[in-house]
Amino acid sequence: MRAKPEYRDRDETEVAVLDALADRREEGMTVFELRSRTEENIDRIEDALAALKADDLIEVEDNGERTVILPGEDVVGDDVPDEEGSLLDQIRDRLPF
Repeated sequence: MRAKPEYRDRDETEVAVLDALADRREEGMTVFELRSRTEENIDRIEDALAALKADDLIEVEDNGERTVILPGEDVVGDDVPDEEGSLLDQIRDRLPF
């Protein structure tokens, strides 16, 4: 799974976090799981999480044993493109801006 297209123009680390969370949207992920999945350093992940939380794109739950981060309800769609992206995304990536 991936985050919806309207969230893909954010910072690279934020998109990586959203994509990782989209894959585990029911159970969520800890910060350490996000770190291993995104291969970003902890400072960049913390900055991304702060920005995503400020924009209400993630939720944080503490179940007593661990704290997990979940994607917001509207962040992940049923109809998201595969890893190669849609044709429009591929064209957009090739055009210089």
